[in-house]
Amino acid sequence: MHSLSTLLRTKRGLVSLTINSLAAFGVLGGVVQLYTAVLSPPPIPGAWIVSAVVAISAGWGVYRAYPRSSLTREFQVPDIKIRVNVGDLFDQKTHLAIGFSDTFDTDTSDGIIYPKSLQGQLLGRVFHGDLAGLNRLLDAALKSVKHVQKESRRRKPKGKRVRYPLATVATIRRDKFLYFCIAYTKMGNDLVAQSSIDDLWRSLSELWQEVHRRAHREPISIGLVGSELARIGCVNRESLLKIILLSFVAQSREEVVSRELTVVIHPSDVHHLNMLEIDAFIRSL
Repeated sequence: MHSLSTLLRTKRGLVSLTINSLAAFGVLGGVVQLYTAVLSPPPIPGAWIVSAVVAISAGWGVYRAYPRSSLTREFQVPDIKIRVNVGDLFDQKTHLAIGFSDTFDTDTSDGIIYPKSLQGQLLGRVFHGDLAGLNRLLDAALKSVKHVQKESRRRKPKGKRVRYPLATVATIRRDKFLYFCIAYTKMGNDLVAQSSIDDLWRSLSELWQEVHRRAHREPISIGLVGSELARIGCVNRESLLKIILLSFVAQSREEVVSRELTVVIHPSDVHHLNMLEIDAFIRSL
């Protein structure tokens, strides 16, 4: 229903529908005229033929212009592919990028990390609730990173207290996949995470560089970072998606990060996006 609304109530949807319908009408009209001129007039009344041509043309226009739930663009230079899919990030059989805070909090108990967030799902679905195991891998990945601050128990009663620089990437491995844990938000002592466009862009740049170093150009997937609890100003989900795609393509033009990036949109976020606009944006990159 949302896709149909996007098609019929947006300028881009109506323009695409009109262009595709008129193109089909022109082709079908030409075929009918050629048939009539070369052969004898059809026994079907002309009004019926016109109605059929209009109906088929309109149907073709809807089919061609209807917003897709999966978008793809392949680039020749650089040799990369980007996808936008509606689905579940953890169903992807690729390396994953997961957004974290600067404290790399992982505990889903006592209101520290929301269990349904991507960090929470990483713990629950990939590590099967093994909090100590996840923290052990994160600590090892962060061992060589100099922390910027250590909070006291009084100032931050819950969660981790060591802060790392924003844009820090802690890369961990679970089975055959890498998980790039990127700190793009600052976790407040009140457990409210905040970020900004500058922080997100810088974090994505560091992420792509780490992916280039570690993933051997293998496919990687990322969710719509900043869309839920990160509080990135008033930026909507569509703008966040465009930032992610633009950042990846820009970095890939300097050095190939990965042969394939998939940005996975949770089904609950689809109604916030105009997939026709996203499709046009991807084609413009």
